Amino acid sequence: MRGKSIIPKAKPCGSALVLVFWIVAILGLAVFAAVRIVAFDLEVVSSQVQGSRAKHFAEMGIAIGANPAVERDDPLLKGTLDESGEGYSVQLRSEANRLNLNAILLRDDKSLLRSLFVDWGMKLDDAEDTVDALADWIDQDDEVALNGAESNYYKNLGRLNQPFNRPFYNLGEVRLVRGIELLERLNPDWQEAFTLWSSGALDVNEAAPELLAAAAEVSYDRAAAVIDAVLGPDRLRDTEDDVRFNDLEEVLDLLNVPDIMRPIVTPRLTLNDTTTRIESTGRSGSAARKVTLIVRNRTGRPAILDKFEEVLP
Repeated sequence: MRGKSIIPKAKPCGSALVLVFWIVAILGLAVFAAVRIVAFDLEVVSSQVQGSRAKHFAEMGIAIGANPAVERDDPLLKGTLDESGEGYSVQLRSEANRLNLNAILLRDDKSLLRSLFVDWGMKLDDAEDTVDALADWIDQDDEVALNGAESNYYKNLGRLNQPFNRPFYNLGEVRLVRGIELLERLNPDWQEAFTLWSSGALDVNEAAPELLAAAAEVSYDRAAAVIDAVLGPDRLRDTEDDVRFNDLEEVLDLLNVPDIMRPIVTPRLTLNDTTTRIESTGRSGSAARKVTLIVRNRTGRPAILDKFEEVLP
Protein backbone atom coordinates (compact mmCIF):
# COMPACT_ATOMS: atom_id res chain seq x y z
CA MET A 1 0.00 0.00 0.00
CA ARG A 2 1.42 3.29 -1.04
CA GLY A 3 1.67 6.10 1.50
CA LYS A 4 -0.01 9.44 0.99
CA SER A 5 2.10 12.30 -0.30
CA ILE A 6 2.95 14.89 2.27
CA ILE A 7 3.51 17.63 -0.44
CA PRO A 8 0.44 19.98 -0.54
CA LYS A 9 -1.30 20.39 -3.86
CA ALA A 10 -1.04 23.81 -5.60
CA LYS A 11 -4.22 25.91 -5.28
CA PRO A 12 -5.74 27.59 -8.30
CA CYS A 13 -4.57 31.24 -8.61
CA GLY A 14 -6.75 32.38 -11.54
CA SER A 15 -9.47 33.94 -9.37
CA ALA A 16 -6.90 35.84 -7.33
CA LEU A 17 -5.35 37.21 -10.50
CA VAL A 18 -8.74 38.43 -11.73
CA LEU A 19 -9.33 40.07 -8.38
CA VAL A 20 -6.01 41.87 -8.66
CA PHE A 21 -6.95 43.11 -12.12
CA TRP A 22 -10.25 44.43 -10.78
CA ILE A 23 -8.56 46.23 -7.92
CA VAL A 24 -6.04 47.79 -10.30
CA ALA A 25 -8.86 48.85 -12.62
CA ILE A 26 -10.84 50.41 -9.76
CA LEU A 27 -7.78 52.24 -8.50
CA GLY A 28 -7.08 53.45 -12.04
CA LEU A 29 -10.63 54.79 -12.37
CA ALA A 30 -10.35 56.46 -8.97
CA VAL A 31 -7.08 58.13 -9.96
CA PHE A 32 -8.56 59.19 -13.31
CA ALA A 33 -11.63 60.65 -11.57
CA ALA A 34 -9.43 62.48 -9.07
CA VAL A 35 -7.32 63.93 -11.88
CA ARG A 36 -10.46 65.06 -13.73
CA ILE A 37 -11.86 66.69 -10.60
CA VAL A 38 -8.60 68.52 -9.96
CA ALA A 39 -8.43 69.60 -13.61
CA PHE A 40 -12.03 70.82 -13.47
CA ASP A 41 -11.33 72.78 -10.28
CA LEU A 42 -8.29 74.32 -11.91
CA GLU A 43 -10.39 75.28 -14.96
CA VAL A 44 -13.03 76.87 -12.71
CA VAL A 45 -10.42 78.82 -10.78
CA SER A 46 -8.69 79.86 -14.00
CA SER A 47 -12.02 80.96 -15.49
CA GLN A 48 -12.85 82.98 -12.39
CA VAL A 49 -9.45 84.63 -12.42
CA GLN A 50 -9.72 85.44 -16.13
CA GLY A 51 -13.26 86.74 -15.68
CA SER A 52 -12.13 88.98 -12.83
CA ARG A 53 -9.20 90.29 -14.87
CA ALA A 54 -11.45 90.85 -17.91
CA LYS A 55 -13.82 92.93 -15.78
CA HIS A 56 -10.85 94.84 -14.37
CA PHE A 57 -9.68 95.72 -17.88
CA ALA A 58 -13.25 96.72 -18.87
CA GLU A 59 -13.46 99.05 -15.88
CA MET A 60 -10.07 100.46 -16.82
CA GLY A 61 -11.47 101.26 -20.26
CA ILE A 62 -14.53 102.92 -18.72
CA ALA A 63 -12.29 105.20 -16.65
CA ILE A 64 -10.42 106.23 -19.80
CA GLY A 65 -13.56 106.65 -21.90
CA ALA A 66 -15.23 108.80 -19.25
CA ASN A 67 -12.39 111.31 -19.38
CA PRO A 68 -13.73 114.38 -21.24
CA ALA A 69 -10.31 115.00 -22.79
CA VAL A 70 -10.43 111.69 -24.67
CA GLU A 71 -11.76 111.93 -28.23
CA ARG A 72 -13.38 109.13 -30.19
CA ASP A 73 -10.30 108.44 -32.28
CA ASP A 74 -7.90 108.57 -29.33
CA PRO A 75 -5.50 105.58 -29.35
CA LEU A 76 -5.97 105.34 -25.57
CA LEU A 77 -9.36 103.75 -26.25
CA LYS A 78 -7.62 100.51 -27.16
CA GLY A 79 -5.03 98.92 -24.92
CA THR A 80 -3.28 95.55 -25.02
CA LEU A 81 -0.78 94.51 -22.38
CA ASP A 82 1.22 91.87 -24.22
CA GLU A 83 1.01 89.07 -26.77
CA SER A 84 -1.55 87.25 -24.60
CA GLY A 85 -4.22 89.63 -25.87
CA GLU A 86 -5.25 90.87 -22.44
CA GLY A 87 -6.57 94.39 -22.57
CA TYR A 88 -9.59 96.55 -23.33
CA SER A 89 -11.38 98.22 -26.21
CA VAL A 90 -13.69 101.22 -25.76
CA GLN A 91 -16.34 102.75 -28.00
CA LEU A 92 -17.90 106.18 -27.47
CA ARG A 93 -21.35 106.58 -28.98
CA SER A 94 -24.19 109.04 -28.69
CA GLU A 95 -27.05 107.46 -26.75
CA ALA A 96 -29.30 109.25 -29.23
CA ASN A 97 -28.33 106.77 -31.95
CA ARG A 98 -31.37 104.90 -30.62
CA LEU A 99 -35.00 105.92 -30.40
CA ASN A 100 -36.10 107.16 -26.98
CA LEU A 101 -39.17 105.05 -26.27
CA ASN A 102 -40.45 107.15 -23.37
CA ALA A 103 -40.07 110.37 -25.36
CA ILE A 104 -41.96 108.93 -28.33
CA LEU A 105 -44.85 107.78 -26.16
CA LEU A 106 -44.99 110.98 -24.10
CA ARG A 107 -45.30 113.11 -27.24
CA ASP A 108 -47.95 110.67 -28.52
CA ASP A 109 -45.98 109.90 -31.67
CA LYS A 110 -47.63 106.53 -32.22
CA SER A 111 -47.20 106.58 -35.99
CA LEU A 112 -43.41 106.31 -35.64
CA LEU A 113 -43.66 103.14 -33.55
CA ARG A 114 -46.32 101.62 -35.79
CA SER A 115 -44.17 102.22 -38.84
CA LEU A 116 -41.13 100.68 -37.17
CA PHE A 117 -43.00 97.60 -35.96
CA VAL A 118 -44.50 97.04 -39.41
CA ASP A 119 -41.00 97.30 -40.91
CA TRP A 120 -39.98 94.51 -38.52
CA GLY A 121 -42.70 92.25 -39.92
CA MET A 122 -45.65 92.94 -37.63
CA LYS A 123 -49.11 93.16 -39.15
CA LEU A 124 -50.64 96.64 -39.02
CA ASP A 125 -53.47 95.57 -36.68
CA ASP A 126 -50.99 93.96 -34.28
CA ALA A 127 -48.74 97.01 -34.45
CA GLU A 128 -51.65 99.30 -33.55
CA ASP A 129 -52.58 97.04 -30.61
CA THR A 130 -49.02 96.96 -29.30
CA VAL A 131 -48.45 100.70 -29.62
CA ASP A 132 -51.73 101.51 -27.84
CA ALA A 133 -50.83 99.05 -25.07
CA LEU A 134 -47.46 100.79 -24.66
CA ALA A 135 -49.19 104.17 -24.44
CA ASP A 136 -51.67 102.87 -21.85
CA TRP A 137 -48.80 101.49 -19.78
CA ILE A 138 -47.19 104.90 -19.23
CA ASP A 139 -50.21 107.22 -19.10
CA GLN A 140 -51.59 108.25 -15.72
CA ASP A 141 -55.22 107.24 -16.24
CA ASP A 142 -57.15 104.01 -16.51
CA GLU A 143 -58.90 104.88 -19.76
CA VAL A 144 -58.29 102.25 -22.40
CA ALA A 145 -57.00 103.47 -25.75
CA LEU A 146 -58.76 102.24 -28.87
CA ASN A 147 -56.64 99.09 -29.05
CA GLY A 148 -54.89 99.37 -25.70
CA ALA A 149 -54.75 97.49 -22.41
CA GLU A 150 -55.35 98.88 -18.94
CA SER A 151 -55.68 97.38 -15.46
CA ASN A 152 -58.65 95.09 -16.21
CA TYR A 153 -56.70 93.29 -18.92
CA TYR A 154 -53.75 92.60 -16.62
CA LYS A 155 -56.01 91.65 -13.68
CA ASN A 156 -57.54 88.92 -15.82
CA LEU A 157 -54.01 87.55 -16.20
CA GLY A 158 -53.52 87.59 -12.43
CA ARG A 159 -51.16 90.56 -12.60
CA LEU A 160 -52.12 93.22 -10.05
CA ASN A 161 -51.00 96.86 -9.99
CA GLN A 162 -50.30 96.87 -13.71
CA PRO A 163 -49.84 98.91 -15.81
CA PHE A 164 -47.46 101.09 -13.83
CA ASN A 165 -48.87 104.35 -15.27
CA ARG A 166 -45.46 105.99 -15.48
CA PRO A 167 -42.60 106.09 -17.99
CA PHE A 168 -40.43 103.00 -18.22
CA TYR A 169 -37.50 102.85 -15.81
CA ASN A 170 -35.68 100.23 -17.91
CA LEU A 171 -36.29 98.35 -21.13
CA GLY A 172 -36.88 95.14 -19.17
CA GLU A 173 -40.20 96.57 -18.02
CA VAL A 174 -41.35 96.82 -21.64
CA ARG A 175 -41.60 93.01 -21.73
CA LEU A 176 -44.54 93.24 -19.31
CA VAL A 177 -46.69 95.04 -21.88
CA ARG A 178 -49.24 93.15 -23.94
CA GLY A 179 -48.02 92.40 -27.45
CA ILE A 180 -44.28 92.61 -26.76
CA GLU A 181 -43.95 88.82 -26.90
CA LEU A 182 -44.93 89.01 -30.59
CA LEU A 183 -42.42 91.81 -31.14
CA GLU A 184 -39.66 89.71 -29.59
CA ARG A 185 -40.45 86.79 -31.89
CA LEU A 186 -40.27 89.03 -34.95
CA ASN A 187 -37.18 90.94 -33.82
CA PRO A 188 -35.28 89.41 -30.87
CA ASP A 189 -32.88 92.39 -30.94
CA TRP A 190 -35.61 95.04 -30.65
CA GLN A 191 -33.99 96.53 -27.54
CA GLU A 192 -30.97 97.59 -29.64
CA ALA A 193 -33.24 100.14 -31.33
CA PHE A 194 -34.40 101.86 -28.14
CA THR A 195 -33.11 103.84 -25.19
CA LEU A 196 -34.64 105.63 -22.23
CA TRP A 197 -31.73 107.95 -21.55
CA SER A 198 -31.23 110.30 -24.51
CA SER A 199 -32.64 113.82 -24.61
CA GLY A 200 -35.50 112.54 -26.74
CA ALA A 201 -34.65 112.89 -30.43
CA LEU A 202 -32.66 110.66 -32.79
CA ASP A 203 -29.15 111.88 -33.60
CA VAL A 204 -28.83 112.06 -37.38
CA ASN A 205 -25.04 111.87 -37.20
CA GLU A 206 -25.14 108.64 -35.18
CA ALA A 207 -28.27 106.72 -36.13
CA ALA A 208 -28.52 103.51 -38.10
CA PRO A 209 -30.14 103.96 -41.55
CA GLU A 210 -33.08 101.77 -40.50
CA LEU A 211 -33.98 104.06 -37.60
CA LEU A 212 -33.37 107.26 -39.53
CA ALA A 213 -35.64 106.02 -42.32
CA ALA A 214 -38.42 105.30 -39.81
CA ALA A 215 -38.05 108.64 -38.02
CA ALA A 216 -37.90 110.70 -41.22
CA GLU A 217 -40.52 108.54 -43.00
CA VAL A 218 -38.31 108.06 -46.03
CA SER A 219 -36.88 105.03 -47.81
CA TYR A 220 -34.01 103.06 -46.38
CA ASP A 221 -31.81 103.91 -49.39
CA ARG A 222 -32.29 107.64 -48.90
CA ALA A 223 -31.48 107.39 -45.20
CA ALA A 224 -28.44 105.22 -45.95
CA ALA A 225 -27.14 107.86 -48.36
CA VAL A 226 -27.23 110.47 -45.57
CA ILE A 227 -25.38 108.16 -43.17
CA ASP A 228 -22.81 107.39 -45.86
CA ALA A 229 -22.22 111.13 -46.21
CA VAL A 230 -21.48 111.29 -42.48
CA LEU A 231 -19.08 108.34 -42.60
CA GLY A 232 -17.11 109.66 -45.55
CA PRO A 233 -15.37 107.65 -48.29
CA ASP A 234 -14.03 104.95 -45.96
CA ARG A 235 -17.54 104.17 -44.58
CA LEU A 236 -16.09 103.94 -41.06
CA ARG A 237 -17.02 105.87 -37.94
CA ASP A 238 -14.62 107.99 -35.95
CA THR A 239 -12.10 108.47 -38.74
CA GLU A 240 -10.59 111.60 -40.23
CA ASP A 241 -12.93 111.73 -43.24
CA ASP A 242 -16.13 111.81 -41.16
CA VAL A 243 -18.40 114.78 -41.98
CA ARG A 244 -20.95 115.58 -39.28
CA PHE A 245 -24.01 117.66 -40.14
CA ASN A 246 -24.57 120.95 -38.32
CA ASP A 247 -27.77 122.06 -40.03
CA LEU A 248 -30.94 119.99 -39.61
CA GLU A 249 -32.63 121.69 -42.57
CA GLU A 250 -29.78 120.51 -44.78
CA VAL A 251 -30.41 116.96 -43.57
CA LEU A 252 -34.13 117.24 -44.25
CA ASP A 253 -33.34 118.48 -47.76
CA LEU A 254 -31.00 115.53 -48.40
CA LEU A 255 -33.65 113.15 -47.10
CA ASN A 256 -36.16 114.87 -49.40
CA VAL A 257 -38.69 115.26 -46.58
CA PRO A 258 -41.74 117.16 -47.95
CA ASP A 259 -42.52 120.52 -46.37
CA ILE A 260 -45.88 119.24 -45.14
CA MET A 261 -44.12 116.47 -43.18
CA ARG A 262 -41.38 118.58 -41.61
CA PRO A 263 -43.39 119.71 -38.55
CA ILE A 264 -43.85 115.99 -37.75
CA VAL A 265 -40.32 114.84 -38.57
CA THR A 266 -38.31 117.71 -37.10
CA PRO A 267 -39.07 116.96 -33.39
CA ARG A 268 -37.86 113.40 -33.96
CA LEU A 269 -34.35 114.41 -35.05
CA THR A 270 -31.36 116.17 -33.55
CA LEU A 271 -27.73 116.82 -34.46
CA ASN A 272 -26.09 116.99 -31.06
CA ASP A 273 -27.20 115.04 -28.02
CA THR A 274 -25.23 115.34 -24.80
CA THR A 275 -25.86 111.75 -23.63
CA THR A 276 -22.97 109.37 -24.28
CA ARG A 277 -22.83 105.59 -24.17
CA ILE A 278 -19.40 104.30 -23.18
CA GLU A 279 -18.94 100.61 -23.99
CA SER A 280 -15.75 98.98 -22.73
CA THR A 281 -14.88 95.35 -23.47
CA GLY A 282 -12.17 93.71 -21.39
CA ARG A 283 -10.49 90.42 -22.32
CA SER A 284 -8.28 87.99 -20.45
CA GLY A 285 -7.59 84.55 -21.86
CA SER A 286 -10.92 83.11 -22.99
CA ALA A 287 -12.97 85.46 -20.78
CA ALA A 288 -14.61 88.67 -21.98
CA ARG A 289 -16.66 91.21 -20.06
CA LYS A 290 -18.40 94.33 -21.33
CA VAL A 291 -19.21 97.25 -19.06
CA THR A 292 -21.54 99.96 -20.35
CA LEU A 293 -21.79 103.39 -18.79
CA ILE A 294 -24.39 105.94 -19.90
CA VAL A 295 -23.48 109.46 -18.89
CA ARG A 296 -24.95 112.88 -19.61
CA ASN A 297 -22.70 115.91 -20.21
CA ARG A 298 -19.49 113.90 -20.37
CA THR A 299 -17.48 116.98 -21.30
CA GLY A 300 -19.17 119.27 -18.76
CA ARG A 301 -20.70 118.25 -15.46
CA PRO A 302 -21.17 114.53 -16.03
CA ALA A 303 -24.10 112.66 -14.51
CA ILE A 304 -24.21 108.86 -14.56
CA LEU A 305 -27.61 107.64 -15.78
CA ASP A 306 -27.04 103.88 -15.96
CA LYS A 307 -24.32 101.25 -15.72
CA PHE A 308 -24.43 97.52 -16.38
CA GLU A 309 -22.14 94.57 -17.11
CA GLU A 310 -22.42 91.73 -19.63
CA VAL A 311 -20.61 88.41 -19.93
CA LEU A 312 -19.57 87.94 -23.54
CA PRO A 313 -19.10 84.54 -25.21
